Amino acid sequence: MLKDFTILPSEPKDIARIFELYDDAIAYQKTVFKKHWQGFERQLIEREIQESRQWKILIDGQTACIFAIDFNDPLIWKEKDKDPAVYIHRIVTNPAFRGHHFVNIIIDWAKDYGTQKEKKYIRLDTWGDNPKLIAYYERCGFDYLGNVVPEASDILPKHYENIILALFEIEID
Repeated sequence: MLKDFTILPSEPKDIARIFELYDDAIAYQKTVFKKHWQGFERQLIEREIQESRQWKILIDGQTACIFAIDFNDPLIWKEKDKDPAVYIHRIVTNPAFRGHHFVNIIIDWAKDYGTQKEKKYIRLDTWGDNPKLIAYYERCGFDYLGNVVPEASDILPKHYENIILALFEIEID
């Protein structure tokens, strides 16, 4: 696994780069699956940065990966949202750094971070009809908990409309 990297909270100066990486991710999603993100509101990213919930992985001073976290996700996780968890969202790898297994790096980071924040679980979701991604998250150590249809909401990004999500969880020891 990669050894020389730094994980830091994103800063307002990173916003342009974050959106470039989202654009790259959407373009890539279009080539490998029938669904893709629909873009994100700048206010969402600004709020995540302000709340220290948008993170970046740096390698040699370059943003190699970004991801967001949350501590609640009731529209997706419903009654399980009461559990103390770190929810990981929007993992994006810079195309120049593909193959570095950032999900595993994020899991290790989230275990430490979650322990500090007194959380019991690391959770994430993805499209429920993407067997390759489901298998990948399982290989990374996540338990596949099944599928759910999220509640309709103006709060969730547009790509959450009319979909089935696969839910994943790792218990923090």
